[in-house]
Amino acid sequence: MFHNPSAKTWTPTLPPSNTSISLFHRTLPSYSITPLIPLPSLAKDLDLGHILLKDESSRLGLPAFKILGASWAIHKAVAASCKLPLTSTLEELGAAARKEGARLVTCTEGNWGRAVARMARYLQIPAVVFVPEFMDEATRRRISSEGASVVVVDGDYDVSIQKAREEAEGGGLLVMDVSFPGYEIIPEWVVEGYSTMLSETDQQLHDLGIENVTHAIASVGVGSWAQAVTLHYKSKSPPTKIVAVEPDTAASLKASLEAGRITPITTGHTIMNGMNCGTTSTTAWEVLRRGVDVSVTVSDMEVHRDLQYLHSQGIKNGPCGAAPLSALRKLCAEAKEKLGLDEQSVVVLFSTEGAREYIIPTET
Repeated sequence: MFHNPSAKTWTPTLPPSNTSISLFHRTLPSYSITPLIPLPSLAKDLDLGHILLKDESSRLGLPAFKILGASWAIHKAVAASCKLPLTSTLEELGAAARKEGARLVTCTEGNWGRAVARMARYLQIPAVVFVPEFMDEATRRRISSEGASVVVVDGDYDVSIQKAREEAEGGGLLVMDVSFPGYEIIPEWVVEGYSTMLSETDQQLHDLGIENVTHAIASVGVGSWAQAVTLHYKSKSPPTKIVAVEPDTAASLKASLEAGRITPITTGHTIMNGMNCGTTSTTAWEVLRRGVDVSVTVSDMEVHRDLQYLHSQGIKNGPCGAAPLSALRKLCAEAKEKLGLDEQSVVVLFSTEGAREYIIPTET
């Protein structure tokens, strides 16, 4: 666990609220507001005021939140490439993209690649998705079922990034949720796209008579989602404490926070596939190093147990979605008073994916 006391007073500078993002998402097939689920029994067990879980197990027809960022970023990128206004429909955008011979290129741990492939299917253009060698066959099939070409690389996620970059240089629109020097604009559009989930959450809390979130817990892969959460909640008054959670075998953000700079690491196997990333996004880093109050790592066994608990409560999420609960339990056990977790606390857990197959971990 890494504590960052200076985050308590950090306030981001944000552009004006962009309502066109949520309006765009409402035009996509299968749009609906995802549930915000109160967990009163869990709150009682942990002696907290409220625990609420934002359930992204069914978002825009996919079992994960990534489509929010992918759809908005691809919409903006293709519109810019085709010199069309952002008010263009999917049909108009697709027709122009096909005329230009557009092709999407990306890499993924799973959910991002499928989201990009779904947008390519909507636009009726090709997509090629590079994946690390440890990705299971079932995940590869889900991506290819959207019509994308899936290429398995000889290496981990960082290797797949390099392969995607090389492919795009040969002709293709690189659409990634991770930034690196010289590639920052599209990843920032991805972060913008995630704002729809956060504005939904605000309204749902308001409808429940809850105005202030004291603690928000977000899963971290490359960091773009945690960036969106940090920017959103650190702009509140009073500001929310931000908790970032990673697998203990892939804690690239924690390593970077401890070192004070982006620190690439070699990752190991984890059931939290979408969080198995060895390098933090450069644009996310500038926000996370200032705004994350606590960085926590969790084990596969902890996450598996909490996934089983959430399933028993009717929440059918995957391991990445259960990780925030594992982080909360660890905070309550090890740093409850330090983080101000008490009977007045309002904790929001963001469950980012639906139920999926994984190898059940065993006790060591």
